[in-house]
Amino acid sequence: MTTRRCVRYNHRCYAGTRLHARTAGGVVAHDGPGFYDDADIFATYMRHRQQDETPNDTLERPDLLDMIGEVTGLRVLDLGCGDAQIGRELLAAGAAAYLGVEPSTNMMQAGTATLADTAGQITQATIEAWDYPAATFDLAISRLALHYVEDVATTFRQVFGALSPGGRFVFSVEHPVITSCNRALDGGGQRHTWTVDNYHIEGRRATRWLGGDVVKYHRTVEVYVGSLLAAGFALEGLREASPRRAAFLREETYRRRQRIPLFLLLAGRKPA
Repeated sequence: MTTRRCVRYNHRCYAGTRLHARTAGGVVAHDGPGFYDDADIFATYMRHRQQDETPNDTLERPDLLDMIGEVTGLRVLDLGCGDAQIGRELLAAGAAAYLGVEPSTNMMQAGTATLADTAGQITQATIEAWDYPAATFDLAISRLALHYVEDVATTFRQVFGALSPGGRFVFSVEHPVITSCNRALDGGGQRHTWTVDNYHIEGRRATRWLGGDVVKYHRTVEVYVGSLLAAGFALEGLREASPRRAAFLREETYRRRQRIPLFLLLAGRKPA
């Protein structure tokens, strides 16, 4: 049984996040920030990100950049910015300002190093507890972070308020067919089958990943879209990161990625 409590990162207190849960086997599963602040897990994650043909680079990133489009002169907010590499790219492409919100100390330090010689900034806070300023940004993005957030409906309303009229919100999450159930991954190694189960049962999932256990929140495609519309956004795009052959070095990897969607991407616009 978990309780809501104040979680401390780097001697700062961030309210409104869950510290951990226990899996069916009694193993502690950390929330997103706590997971990435485990030194071994973070090192493993960074090694994975350096590999070629990662799903992030071959599937999620191309669609995300397509959906973001032109950024010249835009003030950008990035929720769960991680190493902030996308921030560096957007600033180089002409964005006027970039602010990343990142709760993990390890990720924040990596992001700060990435942005060292740019005008980009990072603040340490959870997506849930950050104080969203009104009508301050032209573009809000989030890459593979919102499945760590329990209440996305509230977050979507906060993002809506932080955007200027006509502002856009573009985000990616793990696809709900992936977050629904992870039984096919229990044996470790490369996954060859995928089990979709309990799809319409929303809520917390303790998942084994990168040698640790992390809490993610499953919700359906319908809920993501409905929450975006309920917050006031007009839906502008929906993609499932279909693989593009040119993004892959190996035919085998390309064909494997055609089997099931790994990511869901949505874009919404605040009325002008």
